[in-house]
Amino acid sequence: MEYKTFQIETSLLQLISPEQAYSYKIIPVGSDATSITFKTTSKNTLTLKQELQIVLGKEVLLVSETEENLRQYLAKNYRKSNAIISESLHYSEDFLLKIILEAKNIGSSDIHFEIFEHTSRVRFRIDGKLIEKYVIPITEYAIIVNRIKIMAGMDISEKRLPQDGRISIDTEVSDFDIRVSALPTLFGEKIVLRLLSKDTSGIQLEALGFTKEELKTYRESIKKPNGIILISGPTGSGKTTTLYATLKEINNDNTNILTIEDPIEYTLEGINQVQLKENIGLNFASTLRTFLRQDPDIIMVGEIRDVETANMAIRAALTGHLVLSTIHTNSAWATITRLIDMGIPSFLVASTLNISVAQRLVRKLCNHCKKATKISIDLFPKNSSLPTNLKNHYVSVGCEKCYYTGYSGRKAIYEIIPINKHLTNQIKSNVLDIEAYLLKEKIPTLKSNALELIQQGETSIEEVYTLLTE
Repeated sequence: MEYKTFQIETSLLQLISPEQAYSYKIIPVGSDATSITFKTTSKNTLTLKQELQIVLGKEVLLVSETEENLRQYLAKNYRKSNAIISESLHYSEDFLLKIILEAKNIGSSDIHFEIFEHTSRVRFRIDGKLIEKYVIPITEYAIIVNRIKIMAGMDISEKRLPQDGRISIDTEVSDFDIRVSALPTLFGEKIVLRLLSKDTSGIQLEALGFTKEELKTYRESIKKPNGIILISGPTGSGKTTTLYATLKEINNDNTNILTIEDPIEYTLEGINQVQLKENIGLNFASTLRTFLRQDPDIIMVGEIRDVETANMAIRAALTGHLVLSTIHTNSAWATITRLIDMGIPSFLVASTLNISVAQRLVRKLCNHCKKATKISIDLFPKNSSLPTNLKNHYVSVGCEKCYYTGYSGRKAIYEIIPINKHLTNQIKSNVLDIEAYLLKEKIPTLKSNALELIQQGETSIEEVYTLLTE
């Protein structure tokens, strides 16, 4: 244990629940076969000791700690849940369900179950970062994996090949789906659970991170009756959320909207959603062919992965449909070169693409503890010029409100290039260097938007460092 960071070993943390830690105001700092040592601020240690011994069934040793330090220990190591767990779930008795519901309630997107030679663990992804939450005995790991596979409808006897499955959780207080992926590794199967929310009430274009000008430009493109809207970015950059927010905005009783997704992350009322199943031939390209016979107005393709899917999307746009999709590229303009490299003729790209969008998710600095400091060129990547109007920047500090991470929540930043007549001619002529054009038209890039967030004090240089090199 390193005192300065207030970090407690995972094996000690899981000796008590977050509710017990906050209720009793205790932090576990040591353990052996017969006893547990806690830090506490309690003055009535005799009563606390007796109660904990009854609850935990072990001898309890108490060490005095200051109020301030204990607050930091609690905030750093135990996140409070945002919802109440239904008593009918036997939260304390069902370890797997406890993990799933805890992850859901503290806003985790993924749960990782991992096994190594001498240990196994559970990690949660929160705000894009993995945090170790539990250490599991090796002898128990296989039991938990089999339980997950049974719940997901997977073959528990197959341990040599990757498998995919799905779990639906329906309780009095929570209703969501889980995508399950099993991967054989050296010492056993690694399981990743992706938590998929059915609640779309908070998904709105205005809340994603668009500037006013960017939102106006984007909305103009999605009002067009046909063409392609492409959103690019790495895995986990929020592309699918932007697409869902778009579909919510353009969905009405007069339009037939069809989607093919892998997986279906949100359930949208009034939209016909299809789950990809490649093992039976239900892939993006084959489903798109069927979509064209379903009298659609708008088609959403989860991802353009290959030339066949790209060709079908182009064909759908040419025949009078509005097509929305995602693609993996580093910038909005790189999307055009990627399509051409795939083998799509440049004149078809030019005549069908309405708008190209690139996006990233960045963590926002905690407003309660961020600290202003003077800017220095040494903080920026090599060959980067220091913006003349940037005198100060904010750094992460950490406090109780942000669980001592220095960050609270995330927002998307965008690079939006509407394809106008000038760019259409550029694409047709295969003139793909448009840096001067972007500067002339004052079209914000990911880099310029990242610098703007630094200037506004919304994020740190460290968080957007990779964008400043692009």
